[in-house]
Amino acid sequence: MTPKTLLVVYHTMTGGTEQMAQAAAEGAGDEPGVRVRLLRAPQAQPGDVLGADGYVFATPENLAAMAGLMKDFFDRCYYAALDRVNGRPYALLVCAGSDGQNAARQLDRIATGWRLRAVAPALIVCTHAQTPEDIARAKQIGEADLARCRELGAGLAAGMALGVY
Repeated sequence: MTPKTLLVVYHTMTGGTEQMAQAAAEGAGDEPGVRVRLLRAPQAQPGDVLGADGYVFATPENLAAMAGLMKDFFDRCYYAALDRVNGRPYALLVCAGSDGQNAARQLDRIATGWRLRAVAPALIVCTHAQTPEDIARAKQIGEADLARCRELGAGLAAGMALGVY
């Protein structure tokens, strides 16, 4: 059996989103038959998207939106993958300072355009960073939230390995 590939694409400036993406990748990496690729958004290319069987997209919430470098990733890869990734599963991770809902909506809209299949609601971790100092400070995601990220990655990978999606 050919192993499935789960692509985890993320951007981070203060480390929170990276911790979440790594936790999802760790959870997925325990699934036999699934290979995990963890890439920062600027390094991810259309070939990476086309070569994957499923996706986790992870972004910080910046000014009530997805991070600009995540948007850049989608701008560079969108048309190359359009109508070529239909039906593949995906999940979202958002590291938010306030609520993260708009960033999640933006990512869901892009995934809808790619005709991807959501396998879970967006997992949003709110850091409550509201002052300039707190926003710029390095983040430390709590173990309970990292466990949720690992579970999301594990569930997505298990579904891919079993052919559920």
